[in-house]
Amino acid sequence: MRLVVARCSVDYAGRLSAHLPLATRLLVVKADGSVLVHSDSLSYKPLNWMSPPTTFTIDEVDEERAEAGVVELWRVANAKTADLLVISIHEILHDSSHDLGVDPGLQKDGVEADLQRLLAEQIELLGDGHTLVRREYMTAIGPVDILAKDPSGVSVAVEIKRRGDIDGVEQLTRYLELMNRDPLLAPVAGVFAAQEIKPQARTLAEDRGIRCLVLDYDAMRGLETGHSRLF
Repeated sequence: MRLVVARCSVDYAGRLSAHLPLATRLLVVKADGSVLVHSDSLSYKPLNWMSPPTTFTIDEVDEERAEAGVVELWRVANAKTADLLVISIHEILHDSSHDLGVDPGLQKDGVEADLQRLLAEQIELLGDGHTLVRREYMTAIGPVDILAKDPSGVSVAVEIKRRGDIDGVEQLTRYLELMNRDPLLAPVAGVFAAQEIKPQARTLAEDRGIRCLVLDYDAMRGLETGHSRLF
C-alpha cells in the first residue's frame, strides 16, 4: 500500500462528474489497484475513489499545468468502464509504501459469536417446532450461521448480526440464492437475526420474503426476563 500526503486537486469523469479543488489530502494506492482520496474531516469515507480493475499511469505534465503548479499528474482509469480519476499534484508532503501482507478478513466479534451459539441452543426462538440442523453450514461462498428446519421440514437459513443493516440482508440473499439451487435443501427460507435491525434492512428483507428476528442478548443469557421478537 502506498500512502501519499499531497496538495492536489482531483477530477472524476464517468457516469457522474466531480471536482475537488486544491487542498491537502491523503492518497491511498492499494495493491488491488484501487485508489482512494481522503480528507482529514467531513467523513471516514473517501471523498473520491476508483475501484479495481484499474490502470494507473503518471502522465507528463504539460506546460499549462506546470505553470499552474502541477508537479505530477496521475490518471487512474477503470479497466471495464470509461470512468477516469485525474489527480493533479502540486506538492508531495509524504510518500511511503508498506507491504501489509494477506489480510485474514473480518472476524465476528464475541457478541456475534455468542448470539450464534445461544440461538442454536434456543432454536425455538425461530418459532415453535423448529429444530437445529447445524451451525456454520458451509456453502461455496461461505458459512451460513445456522441451518434449521421448520415444523413442516422446510430448510431455514439464519444470518446473525449484532446490528442488522442492508449488507447483512444482501449476504443472506446470496446464501439463499445458492442454497435454493440444491435440490436436497430447496426450498430454503431465510431469517435475518440481530440485536438491532435498521429500518432500511427490515424493508429490504421483507421485500425479499426474509423474516426478521430481533434478539435480546441479555434475555438469551438469562440475565433478565424477555423474549426475542419475530416479525
